[in-house]
Amino acid sequence: MNLKTGSLFWFDTLPSPFVYPKLTKDIQCDVLIIGGGEAGSLCSFYLVNSGVDTVMVDKRKVAHGSSCANTGLLHFANDKSLTSMINTFGEDRGARFYWMCKQAVEELQHITSQLEFSPDYIQRPSLYFASQPGDVQCLQIEYEWLSKYGFPVTFLQPDEIAERYSFSKPAALYSEGNAEFNPFKLVHSLLQHAHRKGMRIYAETEITHHILEGDTLLFFTAEGNYIRCKKAIFATGYETQQIKRNKNAVLSSSYALVTQQLPSFTGWHERSLVWETARPYLYLRTTVDNRIVAGGLDITSYDEQERDSHLQHKAKLLLQQVQDLFPSIPDMRIEYSWAATFGETHDGLPLIGTQPDFPQCYFLLGYGGNGTVLTMVGAQIIHDLVVKGFHTDAHLVDFARV
Repeated sequence: MNLKTGSLFWFDTLPSPFVYPKLTKDIQCDVLIIGGGEAGSLCSFYLVNSGVDTVMVDKRKVAHGSSCANTGLLHFANDKSLTSMINTFGEDRGARFYWMCKQAVEELQHITSQLEFSPDYIQRPSLYFASQPGDVQCLQIEYEWLSKYGFPVTFLQPDEIAERYSFSKPAALYSEGNAEFNPFKLVHSLLQHAHRKGMRIYAETEITHHILEGDTLLFFTAEGNYIRCKKAIFATGYETQQIKRNKNAVLSSSYALVTQQLPSFTGWHERSLVWETARPYLYLRTTVDNRIVAGGLDITSYDEQERDSHLQHKAKLLLQQVQDLFPSIPDMRIEYSWAATFGETHDGLPLIGTQPDFPQCYFLLGYGGNGTVLTMVGAQIIHDLVVKGFHTDAHLVDFARV
């Protein structure tokens, strides 16, 4: 599956990453992780720190799937608002899940502080603005729910937005406790950490099939080798839908760009994350080397040819939207742009846990616009399911949830 197309910015931020070998012999371990992106690397961090004998394989080089197309925004809020979560799942479950996401953002900061090199994690506030006047009431209700449960959020009126930014909108939620990061560096720094603690990592090693022999799993590679393990974790992202289709999963396509380095960010308060109530929505952030990252303009198709045919036009439209918001930042131009497959779920929650016909296997599918945070939540749940046999919140994101 071709997950992305175009010129990808993150590769140039780490031009000489560590290269992992191919698997050329039969091996065994306690836990096999299939997939060397964000999901697999976060799982590896927790498992290795718990002393679990872990092996990771990826059919590509590590961090060369969807992770390198990630735009690196971390929100405790989700595409599905807290209001909608409560309407769908009830107040207790909806609020609990939002708090899990907030704690995941904080946990990521704690993790990155332990790594050998920095993935450029920087705390940022977030501005979530009403795209049109009709969205103000929903934004007000969302503010009331978030305030009730203690989330650090402020409701801004049009004049208050204009005081902070070079634009004004009908209303906005301004929140603390969010962040930006470099997804390519995050995966490599997590894997370097795990590798130094003894985890074996094999790149360009494709798993073709597996069987269960008694209470042991045997995973076979395209080269004819096998990996014998007790348990396995499928951290295979959107390509999981080719392994086992989930009715709750929806695949589409999204677009992103990165500008050249800019001298200043006039009219951009605290260089906050910026996004909006419209669906699909525009979202923005800055980088440590003073660029703008923008994404959005999703289409419902995930056909690779159709997705890629729109790339040039979508990138130009994204740049125009950024320029409309920040006219005081002159001479912006596109230096990188890409199209990528994107996944979400019908009910707005990720898919984490076990599935029928895959005994002793766990799946971590952090589908959604807030994918890294959802994946962080999932990595902690998967760790506990593997090591302890249970997690108190696993039912919220289980494949069989109601």
